[in-house]
Amino acid sequence: MDIQNVFVLTGAGISAESGLGTFRDRGGVWSRFDPMKLATPEAFAADPVLVHDFYNMRRRDALNAQPNAAHTALAELESGLAAQGRNLFLCTQNVDDLHERAGSRAVVHMHGELSRVRCLACGDGRPWREDLTVETPCPSCGVAGRMRPDVVWFGEMPKHLDAIEDALIKSDLFVAIGTSGAVYPAAGYVAQAQAFGIPTLALNLEAADNAGMFARTRLGLASATVPAFVADILAGADGSG
Repeated sequence: MDIQNVFVLTGAGISAESGLGTFRDRGGVWSRFDPMKLATPEAFAADPVLVHDFYNMRRRDALNAQPNAAHTALAELESGLAAQGRNLFLCTQNVDDLHERAGSRAVVHMHGELSRVRCLACGDGRPWREDLTVETPCPSCGVAGRMRPDVVWFGEMPKHLDAIEDALIKSDLFVAIGTSGAVYPAAGYVAQAQAFGIPTLALNLEAADNAGMFARTRLGLASATVPAFVADILAGADGSG
């Protein structure tokens, strides 16, 4: 099979070996914190101090984490495919910047980024690495108390959906890495790929909720499965075995 366009979707599992917790596994973030009190627009309106404290902690954790071999391999896949006249579309559900710090140049963050903020007063969005508080003024309009993490909360629409769907339709291989298969719309992309006759592959530590939808699955640590997959693709294999 001639693979020209590879679509890779990554989830929290790819960053787990960098020390960042997953969300829906046993011991994951949402087993220890109530998302309805921390990750909704309503929660932010009701208790912005609590929400800021939670996301300040997560931002610091993400900035202190380091990319692992799986992130590095995907950066090598991007540059390697480009050198061969082929293309990688890297879409992540993660709000950390480990893909970028590993060297990936084009990353689509469908759930936003911890290292960005947005002002609810004027709409300004910008990179941000410091803590946020209710006293933080917007650098653009000067209004305090209206800055929020530029992440997608429950009840909000994911970002870049049109670009993601367009890339998925044009792909020759769909690969999900470290995903729970429980969060939509991302969990439904494998079904869309199937409908278009696109080969599908899952790389996970354990079988995801939607594992039965994938034609092939490789189980194991992302730091092992992803570099092996990348080596196959760059060597001209179809990556599905």
